[in-house]
Amino acid sequence: MTVQVDMGMDSGGNPVSMDLEELLATRLLVQGNSGSGKSHLLRRLLEKSAGHVQQIIIDPEGDFVTLAGPYGHVVVEAVNYSVVEIVRFAVRCREARASVVLDLEGLDAEGQMRCAAAFLGALFDAPREHWYPALVIVDEAQVFAPSVGGDVAEDVRKASLAAMTNLMCRGRKRGLAGVIATQRLAKLAKNVAAEASNFLMGRTFLDIDMARAADLLGMERRQAEAIRDLARGTFLALGPAVSRRPVAIRIGAVETSARSGSPILTPLPNSAGRDMQNMLAAEAEQPQFVMPARAPKPAPVEQVLGDMAEDTPPAPTPSTLPDQPEIDAEQVVADVLRAIVADDEAATRSAAVLFQDFQVRCRMVGVARAPLDLSAFARRLAAARAGIFDGLDDEWAPVIEIAQDLPDDMLGAFLLIARAARDGELCPTDQDVARIYGTSSLGRARRVMSYIEGRNMFVTRIDLAGKRSITIPRLGWTTQAADAA
Repeated sequence: MTVQVDMGMDSGGNPVSMDLEELLATRLLVQGNSGSGKSHLLRRLLEKSAGHVQQIIIDPEGDFVTLAGPYGHVVVEAVNYSVVEIVRFAVRCREARASVVLDLEGLDAEGQMRCAAAFLGALFDAPREHWYPALVIVDEAQVFAPSVGGDVAEDVRKASLAAMTNLMCRGRKRGLAGVIATQRLAKLAKNVAAEASNFLMGRTFLDIDMARAADLLGMERRQAEAIRDLARGTFLALGPAVSRRPVAIRIGAVETSARSGSPILTPLPNSAGRDMQNMLAAEAEQPQFVMPARAPKPAPVEQVLGDMAEDTPPAPTPSTLPDQPEIDAEQVVADVLRAIVADDEAATRSAAVLFQDFQVRCRMVGVARAPLDLSAFARRLAAARAGIFDGLDDEWAPVIEIAQDLPDDMLGAFLLIARAARDGELCPTDQDVARIYGTSSLGRARRVMSYIEGRNMFVTRIDLAGKRSITIPRLGWTTQAADAA
């Protein structure tokens, strides 16, 4: 099916359209200074292609949430959710083919990059049966794929850049067509920009940006001055989805508008200096204005995607609240850890990632604040993976004392050995140690064992039959001999 998206008129008054199927295969880069009309262009593309293809919008300023009403987009306000929940939204979004606006307004730059990286990563990692075609629009792409490091943490920058690179380089095979918009090409990572085959270049003034734009459009450097003279809302277009030769397009009108428009001059109040001073003084003593209430939170994504449980009944009034049983925090921790360990997908996830899941599960059972911090959770998780869910401060205290200098990720392997030695069970195999350590590499498991033995925490013995047994000398515990493989 061929769908032509009407984008506007060329200089001769002829309509210019964009081939949607070709766009899905070749991706799009939009560039222009603030006020050049980038958001207007993206809105025109979204409105005209709505109903033909799934649309997923990464919106750092909340400009595109107004598409929710007339076009049915689902708005996800990222500030209200955790990273784990954002990942779940992305998975369900691909499964249900729902058009979504990920509103990142309210997050700082590092939070926006972390959230976008998790969301794009989940879109990219969706199962093959959910690889439906979708436009993925990323506004202000230089925020998520910067050409140089900034004030954000290096691991966050790398994760965000990797997600953007996957979208533009490898997303096509998964049905994801990247449409990225940026104010400055010089601030956008080159390996991200270079993967686009269609370009819409708006007004820009800096020489370095004009030179890069001219290179992408196949224009000579002396012709780059034309980019500086473009009117607002006019873009030079080139690419297989729109035109084989550069053509100037005046973008057509749109039906919706952003929540924040361009500044418009309004008359100043006709108040004398003394009257204004009295008014301001009175305002300081007795405020007359009330801040407008925050807009109501949009419906949860689960409802729109049809994956939400039945609505919970309204909470009873305080006068009718029944007596609530006291919650045993320690029992909650043990139960939540059992649920996490039982999840096969959690076996290879880091403690930092699973800590988010831990907090959510605690809230679900009525514990508003997680009883453990990240460090304590990491050690409890290591013990849980070894089959120990409680008693760390009692019967297992001597073992914990011996292992107090071990890294958190190795504690689970040592506790696995200690539990088998205490109970006189067969010595765990290398596969068992690898599973507890969260790896599939037997070589890495053996290095972990060698490291622990090098710290004189246990002693390994290989008998003539080639079977391995392990003794913890300080406790006098020994496992039964068993084949290490």
